[in-house]
Amino acid sequence: MARKGGKPGARRQREAALAGKVQIPLAHYDAAGMGRRMTSWRPPSSGPNSSLQGLQTMRNRQRDAERNEWQAASGVRVWSTNLIGTGIQARQTAGSEELRARAKTSWDEWTAQCDADGVLNFNGQQLLGTRCLTGVGEVFIRFRPRRPEDGLAVPLQVQLLESEMVPPLDADVWPGLMPGNRIVQGVELNRINRRVAYWMYRNHPGERAGMARPNELVRVPAAFVRHVYEPSRPGQLRGVSEFAPIIAKLRGVGNFDDAVLHRQELSNLFTMFHIRPAPAGDPMMNPLTGMAVTGYADNGAPLATMEPGITQELYPGEDVKFSDPPDAGANYADFMRQQHLGVSSGSGLPYELMSGDIKDVSDRTLRVVINEFRRRCEQRQWLTIIPMMCQPIRDFWAESAALAGVFTAAEVPLVKKVTWQPQGWAYIHPTQDATGKKIEVDAGFRSRESVITERGDDPDEVDAQIARDKFAPCNKTA
Repeated sequence: MARKGGKPGARRQREAALAGKVQIPLAHYDAAGMGRRMTSWRPPSSGPNSSLQGLQTMRNRQRDAERNEWQAASGVRVWSTNLIGTGIQARQTAGSEELRARAKTSWDEWTAQCDADGVLNFNGQQLLGTRCLTGVGEVFIRFRPRRPEDGLAVPLQVQLLESEMVPPLDADVWPGLMPGNRIVQGVELNRINRRVAYWMYRNHPGERAGMARPNELVRVPAAFVRHVYEPSRPGQLRGVSEFAPIIAKLRGVGNFDDAVLHRQELSNLFTMFHIRPAPAGDPMMNPLTGMAVTGYADNGAPLATMEPGITQELYPGEDVKFSDPPDAGANYADFMRQQHLGVSSGSGLPYELMSGDIKDVSDRTLRVVINEFRRRCEQRQWLTIIPMMCQPIRDFWAESAALAGVFTAAEVPLVKKVTWQPQGWAYIHPTQDATGKKIEVDAGFRSRESVITERGDDPDEVDAQIARDKFAPCNKTA
């Protein structure tokens, strides 16, 4: 007998079970229940890669939103600005002083030549790659070895490729596919699911129409490619846009805002109509010219254009009636702010940074919001951008430099050991922040070097600058 006050769905299941009609296990979690309230919610049990169906449509919509909606454009800009700033710098930490100086000189010279497209330096490529990562959810890095006669400091360049360059191809049999391997989402996996190659277009498919054909795809070994993305499920092979949960809402909010703006524009086009009585005769004939009245010139343009504040005189017998749409309303600002709060939260950004709206926000509240956002930025820097983008490029560069005779084979592991330094955060309250760090150093809670590197500076260079300032001759005036 069902317990009094129990849930109707659970009570019916127990009654059916007691009657011997059906054996249905009881749901101990409300989220697993199949009662009246939850029965229509039947999501598919898709795997981490089968759930990526329609990924290209999602990318197209995200890019369209980034081009035309300020929220999406601001979101990508704020993320990339805070993650990269002016660049994440590499500081050599291993080897002799001579090796560190030689590696720094070679690295600085190469980073100005590293872009295979000949447009950006290494810091600019970091920024562009991060824009792709925070926008559509992934970017591919392809290493391009060059000839010694190309005149580069190290015969290597780096090419950034958009996600469309690797099609969502699934195949067990494909021309050029090694026996026992399979292609999933354009990624070739061996028998132990290790990435061994990527199947890429020769040219961007968005520059021309057509489906993927075997002769259009090139097998690129995984050793020459790095795939930068943030998987949200174990086994996920491709990245998903940061804006996926909010793209539909973002478009709806943008359309609503445009409709209100357009409605306000239309309501100001006319201020007065002067209606004259119809004369005798054909009202569609101009009594002065005897010609038919059309309201349009020979080229099809209207004889009277609609402009703000216009006083339009109508032809005899004509009348115009307009609907009287309501204005934006007193709650319009609050409604839009609430929608933007949801959009910013869904994209992982503080509302104040995405919108620039810091009205009625106290200094303490803003500090809490920014510190939480910075914690998320550091998470993405140290778990995604540095290990998946920066360090692999450094490793491939060191090996290529050794092949070119810049380093010996024994020096390569030392050259690879660097400390990456993201650009330091600006002080929210300069006096309090600097004083707090000084107190921590004086109390022995942290080192002076950690404070300098946190600012994105090299402690050795800072010490050298201080020494030069200390012993520099003073300028004396006569």
